[in-house]
Amino acid sequence: MKIVDIRATTVAVPLEAPLRHSNGAHWGRFVRTLVEVETDEGFVGLGEMGGGGESAEAAFRALLPYLKGHDPFQLEALRFKIANPTASLYNNRTQLLAAIEFACLDVIGQRLGVPVCDLLGGRIRDEVPFASYLFFRYAAEGHPEIRTPDQLVEHARDLRQAHGFTVHKLKGGVFPPDHELECYRALADAFPGDRLRYDPNAVLSLAEGLRFGRAIEDLNNDYLEDPVWGLEGLRAVREQVRVPLATNTVVVNFEQLASNVLRRAADVVLLDTTFWGGIRPCVKAAGVCETFQLGIAVHSSGELGVQLATMLHLGAVLPNLTYAADAHYHQLQDDVIEGGPLPYERGAIAVPTAPGLGVRLDKDKVARYAELYRELGGYPYDRDPGRPGWYAQVPNERFADPTVSREVPL
Repeated sequence: MKIVDIRATTVAVPLEAPLRHSNGAHWGRFVRTLVEVETDEGFVGLGEMGGGGESAEAAFRALLPYLKGHDPFQLEALRFKIANPTASLYNNRTQLLAAIEFACLDVIGQRLGVPVCDLLGGRIRDEVPFASYLFFRYAAEGHPEIRTPDQLVEHARDLRQAHGFTVHKLKGGVFPPDHELECYRALADAFPGDRLRYDPNAVLSLAEGLRFGRAIEDLNNDYLEDPVWGLEGLRAVREQVRVPLATNTVVVNFEQLASNVLRRAADVVLLDTTFWGGIRPCVKAAGVCETFQLGIAVHSSGELGVQLATMLHLGAVLPNLTYAADAHYHQLQDDVIEGGPLPYERGAIAVPTAPGLGVRLDKDKVARYAELYRELGGYPYDRDPGRPGWYAQVPNERFADPTVSREVPL
């Protein structure tokens, strides 16, 4: 079996509302690039990558001369053909590799008639639990803003009732730490039996990171995620705060994982199927973490249904996955896969059982959201539409004003 074609289509899928984060915002939509890898036997495997637009489409098209005639079963050769570690110093293709790996695994599963998780060692769970993933956000039609503790708790309560979440992750770094601490403690008061996690995306100073960490030591925390930037910063916080630390920013490859094993900075590694270059590297990394008693969770980088499927198959095979996964998925208004968005039940999503990734593209929706992308274009992820001229610094001192309600033109 040989690869004969690679197609890439960029789509814009609407969110319920613009989501704010420490470095900017998601401007009311996710821009994702869908990948189709076609073989000479007629199988079409699916992949997905965040953002990129025309540049991502061109980058995937440019891979065809590298991969035309390549056997999708040859996954290790694929890795070096696309992401040779020396060549990648000049042309980092890790996320491109991930999307192609997803598609090749999808093809292999279809060819063999088994789900991808069976190619990774076999499922040990039939569903993967998820956290609620709460954002401060701007208002949109039918969806109120989230800025205050009361607004945040009401939103979390609605999500808990709709989807069954019992773990709540607050994406912070938007407002001053004292305000976000008030919001976080309000969640703890509202849901005393549930677990919590906080992620300011590494924009706190060391002093603020320590202060925030100490102020939540009495709560039912899963972990404090990337309170400050870098392995050395995390080590400093970990030495002085009695809350497990997690990261998805500075342990995203095996060199960094080795450094974290030798001198521990993070207790929990958030494995992202895109950031690590595919599902298989995440399985390898999870094995290292199991050996050295590091916790793992599944990270979200703003998925549609194709990448969500990769996260589900990954979660299905990891024996040491003791934390609920992250997903932006419930923030979407729609999806590009047949049958619409995969449903949550009791805070979890079932692992697909059909061959390959177990999801197929809805061609009409792909066409609709590709047209929406052509109409709206991309957006600067590291800018906030409600704060013209602002940009994030690390550590950040210029937080948004929590007393001001803003409307944003999108």
